[in-house]
Amino acid sequence: MITYCVVTGSRAEYGLLMPLMKGIKKDRGMHLQLLVTGMHLSPEFGMTIREIEKDSFTIDEKVEMLLSGDTSISMIKSMGVGLIGYADAFSRLKPDWVIVLGDRFESFMATTAAYVSRIPVIHISGGETTAGAMDEAFRHSITKMSYLHLTSLEEYRNRVIQLGEVPNRVFNVGALGLDNIFSLKLLSRKDLEKKLGIRKLRSYALITFHPVTLETTSAITGFKNLLAALDKFKEFDMVFTMPNADEGGREITNMIKQFTSDNPHRSMVFSSVGQLNYLSLMKHATLMVGNSSSGIVESPSFGIPVVNIGDRQKGRVKAGNIIDCGESEQSILKAIKKALSGDFQATSKKVRNPYGKGNSVKQIMKIIAKYKKLPDIKKRFFDLK
Repeated sequence: MITYCVVTGSRAEYGLLMPLMKGIKKDRGMHLQLLVTGMHLSPEFGMTIREIEKDSFTIDEKVEMLLSGDTSISMIKSMGVGLIGYADAFSRLKPDWVIVLGDRFESFMATTAAYVSRIPVIHISGGETTAGAMDEAFRHSITKMSYLHLTSLEEYRNRVIQLGEVPNRVFNVGALGLDNIFSLKLLSRKDLEKKLGIRKLRSYALITFHPVTLETTSAITGFKNLLAALDKFKEFDMVFTMPNADEGGREITNMIKQFTSDNPHRSMVFSSVGQLNYLSLMKHATLMVGNSSSGIVESPSFGIPVVNIGDRQKGRVKAGNIIDCGESEQSILKAIKKALSGDFQATSKKVRNPYGKGNSVKQIMKIIAKYKKLPDIKKRFFDLK
């Protein structure tokens, strides 16, 4: 039996990995290990480890790494603490493979520990670009330390190969997050409101805004401009979700709390709602606003307009339902007005999602089943002709 250790450090990442974890758990030839870290273990971010436990997964290791801070120094120290914790965890677990997703610093340190421990890594969602965030460098670094690569687009597959990875170990499987959209029974609007314990919503915007980690001040300024723009739209409600544990995240969190406190009758905020509720919120939203990857990858499957602010998602392939705009108040205002227009609402409903059809797990299971324990994990650099 082959053992796969899945590493998860954030609520969004867990939601994407959950269908694959279920697939591994059900397969008789595979054994699932689960290493939980990062925001999952933080009360500030909703202690989302409880959601994992409610989903009946056995948690094999917990790695505490987040320090109480909101600066680059605290982030660097958290990464160091995480590396020490991962070293001990992998020494105890001894998995045959480690599976990581995306570009978070928690995954970067887990991959570093696995690589030095000579444990082969399966990397999901490599080859993507996010020009406004240091996560891009983490993602490409994870690629160079990984053995198998599962990308969400052919363009991203080609980019991984461009980084020197051998083509026969790089597979385009589509975006893993779409599996939940087609496999979960999403909630009706009435059931969603009841489950979240909220009043009846009017037309609403779903808003997620993360720090832009390669910039020092514009993310905060941009978010202030976003709130100022939103304040001018009295005709719809606003549902905020909290930012990630990145530098500058706490300041954005405090601004959200102040805004929702000042506007209780038309805004609300959640630290974590879980994958089912979040996708259900997307399904019933009039529009999405912010700079989250979910606005790029999952939203086309719901046919809703998305206002994508700033450079955080710059470089990703985008469907026709997405409006890119700058961080000035006027730019955001103009983009929201366009998103609310009848023409753009109609256009958004007709877009095709370039990230696949929600069958990634089946493809991934077939691919990883072909690879057993590896006697030699040395890689050669693939040179483009």
